[in-house]
Amino acid sequence: MKLANALSQRAELQEKIRQLECRLLDNAKVQEGEHPAEDPEELLRELQESCAQLEDLIARINRTNGAALVEGVPLSDLLARRDCRKNQLRILRDFLGSASELVTRRTVGEIKIRSTVNVREMQKEVDRQSKALRELEEKIQEANWTTELLEQ
Repeated sequence: MKLANALSQRAELQEKIRQLECRLLDNAKVQEGEHPAEDPEELLRELQESCAQLEDLIARINRTNGAALVEGVPLSDLLARRDCRKNQLRILRDFLGSASELVTRRTVGEIKIRSTVNVREMQKEVDRQSKALRELEEKIQEANWTTELLEQ
């Protein structure tokens, strides 16, 4: 199985577990004399099985990510780099959005508001970092489709 397929299965299992949670909550209580729409014991067994499958799959994915090398770098390191860069870019974009907002003054006596950074230069840097992130994402995706998932 390819790593990409395992990642897809992981997403499916995570969604199944979220749905089981909702179904369990919907069937946690009933009016006296009534029966739940679904058997909570059966749902709990299914939840336990799904969580065990997910745990096994995540462990295999993590082992694979640690062992797989992309240009001599462990895939797990590239994933950490990607996540941190995404977060940093989100913060920078929010900051630039705030720094570039125009504040109109109604009278000359009002306080003048100006940006604390060179928005144009900072935007160029954000664009450069965005391109680097896209290239990193491509490397990760390529590895996902070419790397075999490690066995247990």
